[in-house]
Amino acid sequence: MKFLARSLGLLLVAAGFIGLVIDGTRSIVNNDISFVSLNGLVNAVFPDGVPGLQARVAQRSIPWLWDPVLVHVLQFPASVTGFVLGALLLWLGQKPLEPIGYLAGR
Repeated sequence: MKFLARSLGLLLVAAGFIGLVIDGTRSIVNNDISFVSLNGLVNAVFPDGVPGLQARVAQRSIPWLWDPVLVHVLQFPASVTGFVLGALLLWLGQKPLEPIGYLAGR
């Protein structure tokens, strides 16, 4: 399980870095700071986009989750979110540290 967390974390960190490079290039070309939000990423990747996601959340009888939580989460920059989630997964999946030296209590 830790291997899966580390692998997925490494992929998300790499995707976040690539997203930051793309956003930086777009910002330089447009002469304005611009980031792709999670909302734009969901609309680009999934055919239903955000309306389909909203319908699924409402269908599962948790409409209270949509307005106060997911509306604000979908406004986060996609590259920074991917980088932060990847770093969190890398931290959760890290190997335990080897003890240095010997135990003095024996």
